[in-house]
Amino acid sequence: MLVVQYIALVGIISLMLYVLSEYGKKEFDWRDLLFWESLLIIMLIIALKPIEIALEIKRVLGLARGFDALFVVAIGISYLMIFRVYLAVDKAEREITELTRKLAIELEEINEKLEEIKKKA
Repeated sequence: MLVVQYIALVGIISLMLYVLSEYGKKEFDWRDLLFWESLLIIMLIIALKPIEIALEIKRVLGLARGFDALFVVAIGISYLMIFRVYLAVDKAEREITELTRKLAIELEEINEKLEEIKKKA
């Protein structure tokens, strides 16, 4: 094994332990844990056998060089992760909008009740 593989293994295992500790602190739910641990296990396998995996992906995708195949797959995974972040941000924006609307309605009702109280006094 190359030195870079040892470095990658240490980094990936550290990340796996970090994800587990964040799950233990309730920072992640089980879906996040499953997603990140699966991704890190795939990275661990690639770090152990990069050439063999690159050649197999090259054969399946019909690319000229093996490491081009790894880059193509990495870019695809990156796009999927960006899309997942986009969906999470969009969902948060929708929830914020809904909460803002509810707060505005409740504030208006409170102001109307205060006006009624002032008129009675």
